[in-house]
Amino acid sequence: MQDYRKLRVWSMAHALALDVRAATNRFPRTGYASLRAQMTTAAESIACNIVEGCGAVSQPELARFVEISIKSSSELQYQLQLARDYGVLPQGEWDKLSVATIDTRRMLCGFRAKVRAACSK
Repeated sequence: MQDYRKLRVWSMAHALALDVRAATNRFPRTGYASLRAQMTTAAESIACNIVEGCGAVSQPELARFVEISIKSSSELQYQLQLARDYGVLPQGEWDKLSVATIDTRRMLCGFRAKVRAACSK
């Protein structure tokens, strides 16, 4: 077990979840409830799975939760594109959130590699 609050990747994922929530709160009040819910769920899932994995008793279990976080970041990336293409997420905001999502995913991939390396020792 480890303290998730000490992980830079968790800090990035947490900030991303907050930013996605703020962005979706600016969506029109009608017509986009399901997209809003899916985006916030995916964004929150990235950080939540890091937290859950840090509570695991084994490195392979932690790696599994990091993998889920990576998949959630891919889901969020598409949802951001969809929101932009629907016209409810301005291009500038999409740019910022897309970069943050990609950066978080890259860091998650590095963290996953580190955890997997620890599994094989």
